[in-house]
Amino acid sequence: MIYTAIDTFYLSEEQLKNSPSSKDGINEATETILRIYGCDLIQECGILLKLPQAVMATGQVLFHRFYCKKSFARFNVKRVAASCVWLASKLEESPRKARQVIIVFHRMECRRENLPIEHLDTSLKKYADLKMDLIRTERHLLKEMGFICHVEHPHKFISNYLATLETPPELRQEAWNLANDSLRTTLCVRFKSEVVACGVVYAAARRFQVPLPENPPWWKAFDADKSGIDEVCRVLAHLYSLPKAQYIHVCKETGSFATSNRSWESPHQSISKDGSSAVPPIIDESSTGKGSSAAVNPEASKDEVIKAALGKLKESKKSDDESKSTSNGGESREEPESKLILDTKSEIGGERIKERERDRERERDRTRRDHERGRESDRERGREGSERDRDRVKERNQRSRDRGKDSGQLLPILFRCYMSFSFCCFSLRTRIILFPEMVFLLHRTHREIQTSFFPR
Repeated sequence: MIYTAIDTFYLSEEQLKNSPSSKDGINEATETILRIYGCDLIQECGILLKLPQAVMATGQVLFHRFYCKKSFARFNVKRVAASCVWLASKLEESPRKARQVIIVFHRMECRRENLPIEHLDTSLKKYADLKMDLIRTERHLLKEMGFICHVEHPHKFISNYLATLETPPELRQEAWNLANDSLRTTLCVRFKSEVVACGVVYAAARRFQVPLPENPPWWKAFDADKSGIDEVCRVLAHLYSLPKAQYIHVCKETGSFATSNRSWESPHQSISKDGSSAVPPIIDESSTGKGSSAAVNPEASKDEVIKAALGKLKESKKSDDESKSTSNGGESREEPESKLILDTKSEIGGERIKERERDRERERDRTRRDHERGRESDRERGREGSERDRDRVKERNQRSRDRGKDSGQLLPILFRCYMSFSFCCFSLRTRIILFPEMVFLLHRTHREIQTSFFPR
């Protein structure tokens, strides 16, 4: 049993040799090729989807972990690779839609197998089945991982190790490339990221002939051992000696993304090279009783078998002709009934369509009337508002005019009152009696005030 926790998914070499795929009869070389092929698919899909390298690295690690628990014979490599890309994009916070992943894998398979590149219609049953299978495979991934998908890559240790060792800058890119290539092997499930990073740095230094400190050994400062570094270098050298990985069909399920629409909807039939369908021959019980005579005289038995086969073919042809004739007669009888049923259905459908059209026309008339009424009411309200505004403006103008008239009449009256008051004061001061003039002025001002402010 494999125990999984955060950053503890590591197996020994014996456990990898006794994998579920080997129990299903898949040898080690085929398993290695399928692992490399699945990682190539993940890398190419990530490039086409413009994903960061962290997403592709996480997807490849999840791919290796899944096939440490499950067999290649039960789960198709292409479907699992697509699900790993989809899940890793969500884990690394660069999500992509399921539609995008399926379309990219469909195009990749068409190009790899030299098939005509067809547009994948998302409204077909094929796309719906592919999407459901993608979701189902992602569920299997999470279940086998125990929903613990923490991945630690060796890339984050490489820059620190090289800066500590004070190596030239060209060594960094080479070590980074080797770390990317190491994800196509099982190193990510055999060693910790620190050991893989040390092995990558050692391989890059050997390639560029850069000396590293050995007294004391430099790898002890990074919690690594020499045996692990040597194993990492050996696995990388074996990887570079292999040819380009090709797809090997070992899974029972069909995991193709690029099948045509007709072949997807129709059942698959295995056809031999001669063109005849690979259907097992039917063995008749009557022919089995002649086995003893066939063993005695093989030539006679061959002739008898051929004659029996010809007779069976003639009988089958006769039975087919009879069944066709009976089916044609039954169809001719059922034709008028089916025509009547179709006519009645078409009439009922035509009446329903007419009723729906009438209802729609009534609703349209109602909406038109409502709109017209609303427009008329809005116009009336606008007219009433404009009339009210005009009346208010007129009233304001009249009030302002009245105030002007009142102020024009009041000024001479006030002036006369002031003059009469000044005459009175003058007469009191000078003690000169101007009685008749004062009476005349007061009487005149009184009459003007009475006629202007209090008309009859």
